[in-house]
Amino acid sequence: MIKRTVLSIAEMAGGTLAPGTDPSLIIHGVSKDTRTLPPGCLYIPLIGESFDGHQFVQDAIDKGAAASFWQKDHEQPPAGVPLIFVEDTLAALQTLAKSYHQQLDVRIVGITGSNGKTTTKDMTAAVLSTTYKVHKTLGNYNNHIGLPLTLLQLEEDTQIAILEMGMSSRGEIRFLSELAEPEIALITNIGESHLLQLGSREEIARAKTEILAGLQQDGTLVYNGDEPLIEQVLSELEQNDAPMKTKRYHRVKFGAGSHNDLVPIHVRMDAAGTHFEVQRFNEVPFYIPLLGSHNVVNALSAIAVGVHFGIAVTTIAQGLKTFEMTSMRIEMMKAPSGLTILNDAYNASPTSMKAALKLLKELQGYKRKIVVLGDMLELGDQEAEFHRQIGAMLDPQQIDRVYVFGKLARHIADEAARRYPQGRVLVFDDKSRLAQALAAYAASDDVVLVKGSRGMKLEQVVQLLQQL
Repeated sequence: MIKRTVLSIAEMAGGTLAPGTDPSLIIHGVSKDTRTLPPGCLYIPLIGESFDGHQFVQDAIDKGAAASFWQKDHEQPPAGVPLIFVEDTLAALQTLAKSYHQQLDVRIVGITGSNGKTTTKDMTAAVLSTTYKVHKTLGNYNNHIGLPLTLLQLEEDTQIAILEMGMSSRGEIRFLSELAEPEIALITNIGESHLLQLGSREEIARAKTEILAGLQQDGTLVYNGDEPLIEQVLSELEQNDAPMKTKRYHRVKFGAGSHNDLVPIHVRMDAAGTHFEVQRFNEVPFYIPLLGSHNVVNALSAIAVGVHFGIAVTTIAQGLKTFEMTSMRIEMMKAPSGLTILNDAYNASPTSMKAALKLLKELQGYKRKIVVLGDMLELGDQEAEFHRQIGAMLDPQQIDRVYVFGKLARHIADEAARRYPQGRVLVFDDKSRLAQALAAYAASDDVVLVKGSRGMKLEQVVQLLQQL
């Protein structure tokens, strides 16, 4: 984490020391939360729609913070507290983070995309950690507040930082990319998340390719070559965006199509993961402790990053074999009854829902396959149609029963019921009753997929199934 004198931090953040503040005071890290701040840190009093961190400055100092930012437009700063006066506390945090990472000899990998960002980040970290000291974004610290905090967590000897970049509107990824200045920019895919805010997949593609804004000269763009919208938007940028006309960068494409630079072959699943090879390195076996061909595609991007940093392909394969994924991203677990549960309750979009259903259909060795599906949120005015499309994918010859939860998920049920016999598509508005009904039906040699958007909290169904 950052360790500097309070004077140095003030200069790096564009602020000034309050009278009486000892300029030699050493700061160890930063925090925006008085509940978790480490001793000796700099407290950042952020301002939101319904809160103002300035009212907690004295509390932060009492709990061990060494100093605090103080926004100049706020009157009556607490007396006797070491302060750095700034024009805007959020902007000062961002300026401090950029200044700090520019002082370090650290190489940056920026990752964005509609689906698979966190899984790809974890895979990439596992690959790079075989050879380098790596720091990666923790949790959901992927926005205009979280990314600066992540940069300020870097140790002085960190060699590579892997930064996840999220967004909800245009301009946000551009800002994050210009702040981080990545050597490699990685786009996992273009899905339907944020259709509510952006209106079309084309606009989502334009938002994601903003990651190029901060890409270093002669940097590398790694992207999903199966998504034609990325190529379309790259062409637009090269024609219409003045900075992009002069920016030199390399392209590496990954995906299932043969036109890509990295293509998977001989994909097969076992009980806990997926084996595959890569056409370009077809004598090296790869294995990931994740199920599904879509996760193989994510792994290709991590392989591309590893190759960029000069890691031997056999070492890359070892890193992928041992990586640990973030929870609730297709975790395979067993209920006490013996029922196999595929817990994919972290989030959902039409793209990720289709991928999960494809995985379920590919699984072998189970008597019956069952789905528990919840609402997919933030899909705009096409939300009902997207849910009906998922319902249309459900085949009674492949998936035995369908359980749905949520207002929008009823469209899944309505469409599926056109083909399913009566009683095999069930709608619930209570998770406990859903879990009880499922537990009464499912047997030890069955498998159930649980998937829905984060706001639906379908992990509660998983927890109930493990208690029944």
